[in-house]
Amino acid sequence: MAGSPLSCGILAVMSDELATPDLLERTRRSFAAANRGDWDEVMSFFAPEAVWEVLGLQAFDGPDAIRGFLEDWVGTFEDADIEVEELQNLGGGVTFVIATLDGRLAGSTAQMRVRFGATYRWAGEAIVQIASYTSVDEARTAAERLAGNRG
Repeated sequence: MAGSPLSCGILAVMSDELATPDLLERTRRSFAAANRGDWDEVMSFFAPEAVWEVLGLQAFDGPDAIRGFLEDWVGTFEDADIEVEELQNLGGGVTFVIATLDGRLAGSTAQMRVRFGATYRWAGEAIVQIASYTSVDEARTAAERLAGNRG
């Protein structure tokens, strides 16, 4: 996995970011750890009961299943690089991310770019749920709805 730095192009500051100032930083650090292939650090951000839902595919329950999914997904690429395009704290323990994963498919010369949106639900400093979407608009709508229900 490429050791490139995580790039955050847009940082949106929402009104209650001050109430939970480190959720954005924790989200950034989780992406930076994934870029380094440091799966132990990535998993340190998750609660024991965490769930990662890949909408339209399946849900991964618990840190072991989430780690397996991430290692398998990122492992399909050589020279993979994950870049955060947008990161927002929507309040109520909800963060929203738009990111891209670029890389060459393992054993191939084909380059691939996967752009996705994700909602993160936090309990304190631990991720309890991620829902990832191939449609950024669907992800944004879901994140705003979730934050509105929790705020």
